[in-house]
Amino acid sequence: MRASDRAYATLLDEIQSGVLRPGAVLGEVEQAARLGVSRTPLREALGRLAADGLVAQQSPRVTVVTAIDADDIREIFEVRRALEESAARLAAERGDSAAFADLAQEFAQVDLDDGWAAADGRDAYYALIADFDLALDAAVANDYLTAALRTVRTHLVRVRRLARDNPARLAASVAEHRLIAAAISARDADLAAHATHVHLHNALHSILESLTAAAPANPRDSALDLKGQL
Repeated sequence: MRASDRAYATLLDEIQSGVLRPGAVLGEVEQAARLGVSRTPLREALGRLAADGLVAQQSPRVTVVTAIDADDIREIFEVRRALEESAARLAAERGDSAAFADLAQEFAQVDLDDGWAAADGRDAYYALIADFDLALDAAVANDYLTAALRTVRTHLVRVRRLARDNPARLAASVAEHRLIAAAISARDADLAAHATHVHLHNALHSILESLTAAAPANPRDSALDLKGQL
């Protein structure tokens, strides 16, 4: 792996996991030394992160992690709806029915009362979501659409962390994904798109509720703390 790719992967993971919080300063000299790369590959990595919308340049040598708030989340979901509903329709028309039948069965076997609500179980569930996304991309067979989806998913990793401590929402999401996979397997494009629409509506509602519930009394603290959770 190239030095710039290594730097990008590390910084991306730290931003998505919340290790690097919104507003964190990424000084060129300090980050290059910390990551064990020279300045040129670091600049390439920061340029890719800027293109992703995850960092912004404040000065020639200082970059900061961007914030994400409720308005950002709504805008992400506007794009996500358009892309994922179209992808579900195309997958139902073009995809491998057996592959999605297997995924529907895997979702049906998820039992959040049997260890899935624990941290390891949630990670396993998100790994299953990643498998579903890969199958969806393969079924769509449209490089432009899947590239746009990858960009949205980059931000969703930050957003999804708001729902990680909501077992009821995770259980509902399991059922919603099972229905989407089953509809694609049955080649029912309308149901696949509608089930995706319902899933995204519920996901957005839950995330925005989490933002409100987690907000501290001090508005300034609210902005800092909530953005750290994203």
